Amino acid sequence: MMSRYALSAGVMILAAFSGGADAAGESVRAAEMDSVVMQREADAFLAGLPAGLQQRQTEAVELAIAGDRHLLDAVRNSRNSAPEYSEGVEVEEFSIRADSGREVRMRLYSPDGATGPLPLLIYLHGGGWTFGSLNSCARFCDALVATAQVRVAAVDYSLAPEHPFPAGLDDCVAAARYILSDPARFGSAPGCVSIGGDSSGGNLAIATALSLTGAGDAASGQPLASLVLFYPVVRAAADDHGTWLEYGDGYGLDAPLMEAFNRAYLADEVADEARGQVSPLEATDEVLHQLPPVLMVNAGRDILTTQGCEFVRRLEANGVEVRHHILPGSVHLFITVSGQPHAFDTSVRLTADFLGGVTRGGANR
Repeated sequence: MMSRYALSAGVMILAAFSGGADAAGESVRAAEMDSVVMQREADAFLAGLPAGLQQRQTEAVELAIAGDRHLLDAVRNSRNSAPEYSEGVEVEEFSIRADSGREVRMRLYSPDGATGPLPLLIYLHGGGWTFGSLNSCARFCDALVATAQVRVAAVDYSLAPEHPFPAGLDDCVAAARYILSDPARFGSAPGCVSIGGDSSGGNLAIATALSLTGAGDAASGQPLASLVLFYPVVRAAADDHGTWLEYGDGYGLDAPLMEAFNRAYLADEVADEARGQVSPLEATDEVLHQLPPVLMVNAGRDILTTQGCEFVRRLEANGVEVRHHILPGSVHLFITVSGQPHAFDTSVRLTADFLGGVTRGGANR
């Protein structure tokens, strides 16, 4: 039996164990050790961040909203370093043309010499919808493919504030439809294509899935197999409760920066029928019920964790299969910024296990 546990912002353990008291005790001790290691690494990561980084990023986004992008371009460049790829990982870049006429770049990661159809994860990078790139999520995409027999297709969607909602989402939907229309072209198969992302990329992954719910989207041809989400934004507005207040200053994503991200992405008033695509917590039960199985990984000390837990409860209440993990002591950014290796490695392993199980189950449905 797979052990499933979630930890609160503290160290409370909710676990499922088999194998008797000794095995349960060992599992508890291992989880407690994970908590200690993750918190130690996160503390060192936070201590190593440049002083005033969050404030400078907030200023960069605010200036860009007002039309001056020079600081934001500098932030984007800092998150766009060329990656190093693992031995045994093949990388191919290609582009598609979205309905809007925009060119959408993509990067396909595959195990070297892989034959036959494999699970494929469409991956959307984080960065508050305003920065991030194919390079900023390369570490995770590469590690997943190096670890498991899967493929990953990363999407370079349009960024705000130059391209506010729904431009970035439209790019992601176009990319998903393109892959789903012929997954064999990408070394996958019907029922084996999932979508995921971190932070704002997780928001876009959910919104893309909501746009393709019910397998009735003729342009995509096939439904998504699952969602893989790392600390996603599911309410694009200030929470003013829970971890938003507890961890809104000094834990990798400050409240003023998140609010600036929201303003950049939502330049115009959002129509009522689109609210669920901006803030998935506002999606109707009827729509949420149609989502595929979900893996949700949150950070123990993160401004977005409370809203993530609320979203999990909404999904479970609507019959969606959810595996939810809160990595104790960890903070925002562990997917795309190095410095929290235990949280990163755990996330790679959870994703590999989840994708393998979901696609095997999907193939049998």
